[in-house]
Amino acid sequence: MRYEISGTVMQTVGVDLAPGETVYSQTASMAWMSAGVRMHTNTGGGLFAGLKRSFAGGSFFVTEFTAEGGSGHVAFAPRFPGTIMPRTLRPGESLICRKETFLCAEKSVSLELAWQQRIGSGFFGGAVFILQKVTGPGTVFLDLSGEVVSKRLAPGEPIYVHAGHVGVHEPTVSFDIQMVPGFRNLLFGGEGLFLACLRGPGEIWLQSMPIMNLAEEIARYMPGGDDRAGGGGGALGKMATAGVVGGLLGGLFSSDN
Repeated sequence: MRYEISGTVMQTVGVDLAPGETVYSQTASMAWMSAGVRMHTNTGGGLFAGLKRSFAGGSFFVTEFTAEGGSGHVAFAPRFPGTIMPRTLRPGESLICRKETFLCAEKSVSLELAWQQRIGSGFFGGAVFILQKVTGPGTVFLDLSGEVVSKRLAPGEPIYVHAGHVGVHEPTVSFDIQMVPGFRNLLFGGEGLFLACLRGPGEIWLQSMPIMNLAEEIARYMPGGDDRAGGGGGALGKMATAGVVGGLLGGLFSSDN
């Protein structure tokens, strides 16, 4: 298998398959493919495997793309501006990622729910903090929003991250949720009630443009949005804005991603 990532802020990954090679994605990720590629949509390992992916925030079905009768080409595109991160995993090597980050992978790569070490991480984080685990051997392509910043944390070294900027991390990095310190910070800081705490050792990859922030900025320019965008306010305008944001976020966090 060979691949090429094209573009800058609206990237695609094109994969050249040798005869018999297969890559798979969750539904609604394929952009284009050659005539020699066969699509096969299935549960990716049976009913239980599909249910586990659904519980992890993914799709119940996956689509496999196999080159038949010769070589083939298939391309995948994210739904939002960002950076495609390729990673070739050794046998048994894993990465932990957000539920909407997985784009596609070789068939040998497994995708499953990443159980939280602390119950509070999932409870306070809600749907945003549902994490998945990809495990090799094979190449996986992960889609992060905006630009990517990587950091390597020393043993015991913490970093506090706004929830939306959490992208990918190695399994050796612990993940927890902590309340924002300080009464004034809680009321007036605008950073929400909780921060994600990532603690080393291990490498982390952070994303610069959380989809939640993008949705909020788009909403400012809709009827009834923020005054900075010329919105007129009012109950009807607020309902329209809520509908737009709800539609964007509903599409992002639905099980079809």
